[in-house]
Amino acid sequence: MSYIAQTMGNLLHQTAFANLTVGNFIMIIVAFVFLYLAIAKDFEPLLLVPIAFGMLLVNIYPDIIASPQETSNGVGGLLWYFFQLDEWSILPSLIFMGVGAMTDFSPLIANPISFLLGAAAQFGIYMAYLFAILMGFPDKAAAAIAIIGGADGPTSIFLAGKLGQSALMGPIAVAAYSYMSLVPIIQPPIMKALTTHEERSIHMKTLRPVSKLEKILFPIVVTVVVCLILPTTAPLIGMLMLGNLFKECGVVRQLTETASNALMYIVVILLGTSVGASTSAEAFLNASTLKIVVLGLIAFAFATAGGLVIGKLMCKITHGKINPLIGSAGVSAVPMSARVSQKVGAEEDPTNFLLMHAMGPNVAGVIGTAVAAGVFMAIFGV
Repeated sequence: MSYIAQTMGNLLHQTAFANLTVGNFIMIIVAFVFLYLAIAKDFEPLLLVPIAFGMLLVNIYPDIIASPQETSNGVGGLLWYFFQLDEWSILPSLIFMGVGAMTDFSPLIANPISFLLGAAAQFGIYMAYLFAILMGFPDKAAAAIAIIGGADGPTSIFLAGKLGQSALMGPIAVAAYSYMSLVPIIQPPIMKALTTHEERSIHMKTLRPVSKLEKILFPIVVTVVVCLILPTTAPLIGMLMLGNLFKECGVVRQLTETASNALMYIVVILLGTSVGASTSAEAFLNASTLKIVVLGLIAFAFATAGGLVIGKLMCKITHGKINPLIGSAGVSAVPMSARVSQKVGAEEDPTNFLLMHAMGPNVAGVIGTAVAAGVFMAIFGV
């Protein structure tokens, strides 16, 4: 009987119920909320489903992300190996390749002034950096947190890894992806508060056609120019433009399909689950995480406002030829923020079509956020 009792006791102690803390239960509930938002509300399901499931797994079985040094047999947990690909900046760079292979830069090429709107939206990043310093974060941690303002999850993970902020990578990534998925909720009130009915109703002229030669030269020229100025951006800008070159050159259809489909989705699974697994209760439920969430919202709000303000200025300079709403698309949540610009504009005038105009600042924002990350790496000598 004692043997049976001891065996049953050992089995009981091996169950998750014997080891779960209150914090684990809280994080499991958060994972359920994320799954609900992704599945029932369709908020960025490709990202939130793997992130939420990784969050669920690590809070039931923490050893799934244990390092080899933390285990008795010297073999790390499954998601620890996935997470190393985040820290080494491999997965974020591959995500950028897939994004490039799916992105049409024609709206940006046809209207180069969109670069200014994309750059203006990066204002939120630098404001968040100052606020993070004021809140007591070290300079590198402040920079890693501030990049959330670009609404670009892969860049947030990339910079956190480069700056050695692995301990904050989970909260930073979750905040970045959460705000990306909440773009349709967060941006419209800011857009309506900073623009008038007349400005939101402005119709913009149809963009000029872009030649195939322009589309091919664009990724090559951007890579050369940006990487000569900020070589540290090469992993992101280089992969983004390589993917786009696959798409536009027309002679590597198989590479385009692989980069934009199979490879992209494999990387999303690896990145999403590993990011979710970095949000154990011990790592996530603390004052720093709350500050990161608040700073992310500040960064995102200032980024949206920065694009809108420059959009209003351009509207004045061009005597009403530019609708300021497209400035809010300067954050790099592609293509969701461009769709929000279209939606808000259509609410004022159902015949107004702003989507293609907003895609210019939107893809410029992707480049701008990568450049902002490169600036921080250059400042800190990474």
